[in-house]
Amino acid sequence: MPVWQSLHEDTKDLGLTVVAVAMDQPEAARPWIEAVKPGYVCLIDRDHHLADLYNLVNVPQAMWIDERGRIVRPPETAGSNDGFRAMDRQTRAVPDAVVAERNRVKAGYFEAVRDWARRGAASPHVMDEDRAAARLKLPRETIAAAHVRFRLGLHLLREGRTDEAEALVAEAIRLHPESWAMWRQTARKDDRALASGPEFWARVDALGSRPYYEPMDIATTSDRAAK
Repeated sequence: MPVWQSLHEDTKDLGLTVVAVAMDQPEAARPWIEAVKPGYVCLIDRDHHLADLYNLVNVPQAMWIDERGRIVRPPETAGSNDGFRAMDRQTRAVPDAVVAERNRVKAGYFEAVRDWARRGAASPHVMDEDRAAARLKLPRETIAAAHVRFRLGLHLLREGRTDEAEALVAEAIRLHPESWAMWRQTARKDDRALASGPEFWARVDALGSRPYYEPMDIATTSDRAAK
């Protein structure tokens, strides 16, 4: 959240509005928001309507929407990469070189957002309609069915109908295995209240060479300096 607060402070007078949405239950997300007290808008989407609308599968993901309501950068990871996979799973330590690369990628992403805030449509990071449309990942029919089951499952969970709820959520995850956001809702949490225990790492390992975070297609000053 500090990086988003910094972005908000730097660009609020340039017309950029930061809106953060937690795809989680209020009791899980609210304490984090209240602890940080961000100056930008924070919402809680307990039923993952945003994921359904924009085919989001993980966090963090972000999209750029211009003043006309047009998506000028489709959903992509907001400066995160797969460096966490190099973590020592006992100590949670990450090699210095991996941390440095992660910081470089994140700094590059936020540099690009600031450039968009300053230059608008003239920013080289803005996609035209054809390129943005080509980059959009439209949901398959099975993904739409997964979201319906997921929302119904969460509703039944709130009603105390646990067995029915868990069966529906499990079916949603089966239909949409790419959605880490769905999986986290009922996954076992660790001592930090995060779904990052053995079950999480088993799913990450099962990816093999496939990415957890899709690499961003965004050329920044830090990218050019790294070449």
